[in-house]
Amino acid sequence: MELKPRPPVTQKKSGNWWQRNWKWFVPVGCLGTLVLIAAFVALIATLVFGVIKSSAVYKDALATARSNPAVVQALGTPIKEGIFVMGSINISGTSGNADLAIPISGPNGKGTIYARATRSESKWTFSRLVVEIKGTKERIDLMEHQKDEEIPEKFKGDSV
Repeated sequence: MELKPRPPVTQKKSGNWWQRNWKWFVPVGCLGTLVLIAAFVALIATLVFGVIKSSAVYKDALATARSNPAVVQALGTPIKEGIFVMGSINISGTSGNADLAIPISGPNGKGTIYARATRSESKWTFSRLVVEIKGTKERIDLMEHQKDEEIPEKFKGDSV
């Protein structure tokens, strides 16, 4: 019995790199691009929210809401701020304006602080500072309490 030698196996040329690898490269490339875009958007959002949350007008509005007895009664303690602040702050030198909607929550419910303020000579003055309780739609005016504190006791009740 005589063995015949096998004919040489000719390897089929497999093509260039793209032809061999496109099936895994396309999905990985698309996914990588989406991840980079999401990371960029998250970075921008973090920077914007960070700038707003570090502003004096934001901190003052939040501190005023946390110290107001009506807000504490409606939401409970501790009152925590939410992540997504809506609005804008514009500053030019020593003047500026701000219009913010700050989400807050406590153990008894959620609400939103609506703050509008102007800055003059580097000092913020609120023209509107209201907390709206979610669910009941109750509005608590935080400026009413401040106005009472600013008026000396002997002048309260006097008409002008």
